[in-house]
Amino acid sequence: MSEKFIEGRIVGRVDYTDSLFSLRFEAPMDRFIAGQYCRAGLILPGARGAEVAMRPYSMVNAPDQHPHEILLTLVPQAVGGIVSPALHQLRVGDAICIGPRANGFFSMPEVPDAEVLWCLATGTGIGPFMSILHTAAPWQKFRRVVVVHAVRYAAELAYRSAFELLWQAHKGNLTYVPFVSRESAPDALSGRIPAAIADGRLEARVGIALTPENSHCMLCGNPQMVTDTMVTLESKGLRKHRRRTPGQITTEAYW
Repeated sequence: MSEKFIEGRIVGRVDYTDSLFSLRFEAPMDRFIAGQYCRAGLILPGARGAEVAMRPYSMVNAPDQHPHEILLTLVPQAVGGIVSPALHQLRVGDAICIGPRANGFFSMPEVPDAEVLWCLATGTGIGPFMSILHTAAPWQKFRRVVVVHAVRYAAELAYRSAFELLWQAHKGNLTYVPFVSRESAPDALSGRIPAAIADGRLEARVGIALTPENSHCMLCGNPQMVTDTMVTLESKGLRKHRRRTPGQITTEAYW
């Protein structure tokens, strides 16, 4: 077996749609930083016999919250899905393979201070933001936090109830903006995130200017959204953040 893992146990799951679901599990993982990802999978039959197959998934829970949680999209076997179809079959009580340590730099310690934090996500990219927002760091570091979650259908807007609780806890500091692209949904903007930044609709909805002087943008999700939004933000004067060359954009691309 090519990857080291520990055994976890499924203690809950939520199915938002036929293909979008979350798994909650207990496992003796090392402590992680909110925004990082773990590797999760199962022992599956392979060309050389049984092998552990794992993929990276962002932690949804904050480091002090249990159980652990990941948010996944089912990728059918017909289009190349290997791990997610197997994970989709898991039920409470089943075993799951988990990497012992989380990794990644999509986290508050890597992000410079600013007045406003813009959390821009598509699909399962909302996961690491859930972990981050359930810690004290963003509320201490930023005066305002804007969360933008773009999906195709309203049913894919995971964690709506959690955002309601966060809004109650941080009134005046948190703004949540859903985007739904393939149907009409109450309170949701239509179209794509980069277009709504380019034409000013997002700033108008939030009531805050998105500028290099006041903002830091964290982008997570579909690689095309990340690329297109980067181009749009750069046209407004923002630039990618690096340790040696500080900027206003931090990214993590995945489906």
